[in-house]
Amino acid sequence: MSTTPTPATTDIADAQGDAVQVAAPVFRHYGGRQRFAGPIRILKVFEDNTLVREWLEEPGEGAVLVIDGGGSARCALVGGNLGQLGVDNGWAGIVVYGQVRDSAELGAQNIGVMALGTHPRKSVKRGVGERDLPVRFADLRLRPGQWLYADEDGIVVAEEAVSL
Repeated sequence: MSTTPTPATTDIADAQGDAVQVAAPVFRHYGGRQRFAGPIRILKVFEDNTLVREWLEEPGEGAVLVIDGGGSARCALVGGNLGQLGVDNGWAGIVVYGQVRDSAELGAQNIGVMALGTHPRKSVKRGVGERDLPVRFADLRLRPGQWLYADEDGIVVAEEAVSL
C-alpha cells in the first residue's frame, strides 16, 4: 500500500469538478481507517458472502473491494473475520452496498470499511455472484480499475489515480 497521504475527498472534488463522481451520502464508516483509497475491484452478490471471502483471501495490493449487495438490509456481507482477512492480505478498504456486522471488531482493524448499516445475521453460503463487472448504486457508475477515495466526508470516484 502507498505511504503517500490520501488526498481529502473535498480537495479532489474541488480540483476535479465534474470529472469525478460523488457517492450519495448513504454510507457510514465501520473500519478502523477513516481515510482510504485504491483501485476498485467489484463483486456483485446478494445475501451471499462466499465470493467476498474468496476475494479477500487473495492479495489486495492496496485495492478497494466494492461489494454491490443490492442494498439488502436482511443480513451482513462483511464481519470481523473478513475484515481481518482484508487487513492481512493488503486491502485498503471495503465498501459494501449492504450491511456489515461485528462493528466493534471492524472498528479496531486497520482497514477502511464503509456500508449502509449493520445487521447481526450472517449471509448464506451458496457461492453465487459475479466479479469484475460494472455496477450502479448510490449515484455512482463503477467499473473495475477506477479509483475510489473515501474519508470522513464521503466517497469520490475518479477514472484514475488523483495526485494533488
